[in-house]
Amino acid sequence: MDDYPLLNLFLTMLYFFLWIMWFFLLFKVITDLFRDHSLSGWGKAGWLIVVLLLPYLGVLLYLILRGRSMHDRDVTEAKEQEAAFRSYVRKAAGPDSGAGGSEHVNELARLADMKRDGDLTPEEYERAKAKVLA
Repeated sequence: MDDYPLLNLFLTMLYFFLWIMWFFLLFKVITDLFRDHSLSGWGKAGWLIVVLLLPYLGVLLYLILRGRSMHDRDVTEAKEQEAAFRSYVRKAAGPDSGAGGSEHVNELARLADMKRDGDLTPEEYERAKAKVLA
C-alpha cells in the first residue's frame, strides 16, 4: 500500500470520473448532431469527422459554436414529449374525448344503482353493461 498513496488513488478516481464524463459529453454531442434538422447531411458529416478525429477540440468547438442551439433543441424536444404525454393521458382517460367518457361512467353508475335496487337482474345488468362498454 505504500507505493500507491491515498492521493494517487484520489487522482486515479478523478481521472476515471472525467473519462466517463468525457464519453457522456461525446455521446450527447453526437446525438444532438443527428437530431438537428437544420444542418445538412454534409454539415453533419463534417462535424462528425471533426468530433471523431479531434475529439477534445471538436467537442469543445461544437459546444462553443452550437451550444445555444443544442439547448434550444433540448427544450423543444422536452415540450414535444410533454405535449405527447398529455395527449396520451387525455386519450386514455376517457373513450370519447371530454364529456363522452363521463356519460359512460354515469350510465354504468345508473345501471349499478338499478341492480342494487333490484330493478335489474344480474343477467340484465351484465348485458346492459356490455352494451355501454362496447
